[in-house]
Amino acid sequence: MPDNNRAVNFGAGPSALPLSVLQKASTNILNFQNTGIGITELSHRSKEFTGLLADLEARIRKQLDVPPTHKIIFTQGGGTGQFSAVVYNLLARHRLLYPELGDDERRLEYVLTGSWSKRAMEEAKRLCASPRGVGGNARVVVDARAFSKDGKSFDNIPPHAEYQFSPYTAASLVHLRTRPPPPALIYYCENETVDGVQFSDDLESPQSFPFGLLFPPDSDNEERGGHRPLLPLVGDYSSSFMSRPIPRLADHAVIFAGAQKNLGPAGLTIVIVRQDCLVDADAAAKLGAAPIPLTFAYKTIADSNSVYNTPSVFAIYVAELVMKNIEREGGLARYEQVNRRKKQKLYGIVEEGEEAGVLRRKVQEGSESWMNVVFEVLGKDGLASKEAEQRFIDGASQKGMLGLKGHRSVGGIRASIYNAITEDNVESLVVYTTEFIQAEKDARCEMYGQPLSRNEACGVGQGLETASDGELF
Repeated sequence: MPDNNRAVNFGAGPSALPLSVLQKASTNILNFQNTGIGITELSHRSKEFTGLLADLEARIRKQLDVPPTHKIIFTQGGGTGQFSAVVYNLLARHRLLYPELGDDERRLEYVLTGSWSKRAMEEAKRLCASPRGVGGNARVVVDARAFSKDGKSFDNIPPHAEYQFSPYTAASLVHLRTRPPPPALIYYCENETVDGVQFSDDLESPQSFPFGLLFPPDSDNEERGGHRPLLPLVGDYSSSFMSRPIPRLADHAVIFAGAQKNLGPAGLTIVIVRQDCLVDADAAAKLGAAPIPLTFAYKTIADSNSVYNTPSVFAIYVAELVMKNIEREGGLARYEQVNRRKKQKLYGIVEEGEEAGVLRRKVQEGSESWMNVVFEVLGKDGLASKEAEQRFIDGASQKGMLGLKGHRSVGGIRASIYNAITEDNVESLVVYTTEFIQAEKDARCEMYGQPLSRNEACGVGQGLETASDGELF
């Protein structure tokens, strides 16, 4: 257990928060800024809270370099709530732009790379379903499972050539009049928390998001006039927000994220919306669009400065403390460097465990998440073993490291190393994992009667060895 008697929370969310933030927040629960009342009792229309909200917005805008073309709003419902909100709002926008189109022509395009993008697509299909749907046609642009090692898992970012975006975005159709109408929505999930898959932030990498397919560099159509088209690109950044810069942020129509990974407690959702997507829901409804619930309507939230209804006051306050902490520690650029080192250390020990025949990574090289490192623990037969995984989890728990069990839908081990997980925390997990690998090797050697001192047979990094009877162990 760490010296401060707090366990290290490697859970996927709600995640760890900086200790200094928790201590400051606990003080202000009783008396916020000498008002005599606690932050959880503070009116959301008070000058203290509206000032806090404005400060949080400004700090996010500065760190992510959000342009003035985009509004930052704060709402509730998490990323799952946004699965519905983006459908309602962007279909309303599409209806206002193209009132003459039929419902089947209003395409909602989804990139499937994991459990959350699959769930987002399923929600879109549910909302679009006839006869009383919202009036759209959800389709899959690419499904990463087709390129997985077993043909059924989400373990990769697909090759760029496999994305089947609508013809509107194709470089060959460069003249506006030759193109079909653009899609209403193009969705991708930047980091898949369950499956441990993430788009690369290196735009030259084959595992990056294929912006070049949406914004061909050689297009010269009259719509663009030398500028990129305003495509309805939606980025789900729920589990990687504020961990590193967002590539081509200005090219997005909507970016959303739940706060409970890197920014604060559960209950707060941050949405970055391009101004042209703040549409009049009632005007769209008169043209046949589905009415948007007002607490989902981006324009309603933006026009009220995110206080149309009572917001998550405490979560917003903690998020502001976290943003101050990020700035104090060197800003997003420094966190990017630290997070890169953290993931390199952790994937390094997983690789050693693979060489020893004790661990196995679940994600193909180049597609690994910085935030959620997933792997399996193997039995002596070389297959994933629930018993071995439980030994790993139990041993980590005894050392004060919690939340390492993989998601119930996929199993295995998942170490979530969000911003508040320090390099020292990761180093502790690496040391423990090294010891676990050695212990598993030694146990196998002992089982087959091999001397424990034979490092060439039982040491870490030597791979599986053959016992005297030829059996692999």
